[in-house]
Amino acid sequence: MESLLRPSPFLTLSTSQLKNCYSLLNPSVFSPKQSINPRKCRNRIKSSKFDSFLDLEPTSKPEAIDFDVSWVNPSDHRSRRFDVIIIGAGPAGLRLAEQVSQYGIQVCCVDPSPLSMWPNNYGVWVDEFESLGLEDCLDKTWPMACVHIDDLRTKYLDRAYGRVNRKELKQKLLSGCVMNEVKFHEAKVWKIEHEEFESSVVCSDGVELKASLIVDASGFTSPFIEYDKPRNHGYQIAHGILAEVEDHPFDLDKMLLMDWRDSHLGNEPYLRRDNSKIPTFLYAMPFSSNLVFLEETSLVSRPTLSYRDIKRRMVARLRHLGIKVKSVKENEKCLIPMGGPLPKMPQNVMAIGGNSGIVHPSTGYMVARTMSLTSILADSIVECLGSTRMIRGSPLYHKVWNGLWPVERRCIREFYTFGMETLLKLDLDGTRGFFDAFFDLDPQYWEGFLSSRLSLVELAMLCLSLFGHASNPSRLDIVTKCPAPLIRMMGKMAIETI
Repeated sequence: MESLLRPSPFLTLSTSQLKNCYSLLNPSVFSPKQSINPRKCRNRIKSSKFDSFLDLEPTSKPEAIDFDVSWVNPSDHRSRRFDVIIIGAGPAGLRLAEQVSQYGIQVCCVDPSPLSMWPNNYGVWVDEFESLGLEDCLDKTWPMACVHIDDLRTKYLDRAYGRVNRKELKQKLLSGCVMNEVKFHEAKVWKIEHEEFESSVVCSDGVELKASLIVDASGFTSPFIEYDKPRNHGYQIAHGILAEVEDHPFDLDKMLLMDWRDSHLGNEPYLRRDNSKIPTFLYAMPFSSNLVFLEETSLVSRPTLSYRDIKRRMVARLRHLGIKVKSVKENEKCLIPMGGPLPKMPQNVMAIGGNSGIVHPSTGYMVARTMSLTSILADSIVECLGSTRMIRGSPLYHKVWNGLWPVERRCIREFYTFGMETLLKLDLDGTRGFFDAFFDLDPQYWEGFLSSRLSLVELAMLCLSLFGHASNPSRLDIVTKCPAPLIRMMGKMAIETI
């Protein structure tokens, strides 16, 4: 949950990329020869003044930042050699470049458009950004969040939530990079080649850059990170809009973290039936009485829920809430792989961000966690390349991968993956029961779980407390649906500790 569940900037896809992903996961979704079953025509999105937002084009588009950075001079062969090359200028790439370069490490950041503005609305818990010294990069905060379990139960969370000011965050990270003399190159990386103590990247413009370490921060679609296990991810999919509306029912002092109600599907029996099996929830950031960010999200499914179903449910929900969209300022289409195996460790290319396994397996949460872990990775890099010994080659790769993924952190991730596998088995009633008990826990547990800061012992205590707070039907779900994922988790933990 990028917040709890905000999609990550590193994992947001273009329409063509989404189609490619969906065609692999569900070939029928985008098949041009797909036949139409007349019996299913009643499932089509109904046209009305409430769902006209589906046809609205965004009124604003992300623009490049006007920022003076230092560019690589391709004609100067001496300027093409660095200590570290970072692929990608998203939050992960820029944060790592800033952190590593402050110790005198020579860094180059390669991206097809380094100064482009990130397109997404990002949400975070305020205390997390404060701990990172990034609280000045929040442009809106809500003192509380709320979760609608159903029509009768609502949880109020006494934890401040904020929206990231994307421009402020990018400018702050770029300023640190410029101050530390980070170089930038505007191109796409086509190929990476390795020698014993040095690697090179070949760019789309023909320029070849060399470094002791290549770090891939380009997202989960990157072809440069290797896996030695089947990538059995769960998938979080979402459709969001920043919309100008006539009115909305949300409290301006509260961020709506999750709305699991399904009363909006009362007149949509087929949608309601499908939602009861693989539920979706509404996430909403109310900025004013007529400006709101709305996002319909499938927490996790395998295979992915179709994007078409997400939009159908969002249309029905907004119609039920009486929300009339006047204009769409921005829209988002996100697909986030969750859980699955970690990359092969070690390997010659280091990873940070969406392709490194640090997405929260149970929630999709990532932004603040990435900002935090880049500092840990930077320390490992500096320890090797900033020392007089100049540790390079295989010892360097071992050091940086183990710095990001020590045994304890790998075991904790297995615990969160166990949480994801459990959620995959729950229907709407089971999901409601789970979150009803989860948000009744002591805040140190639910806050720590969402922020990935609990130890293994604390995670075990959370499970015991969750079982104690659960209703009898939820306990039955736990007893009947958790054993298999639990056994797999214990086996993987045993392997990690050998």
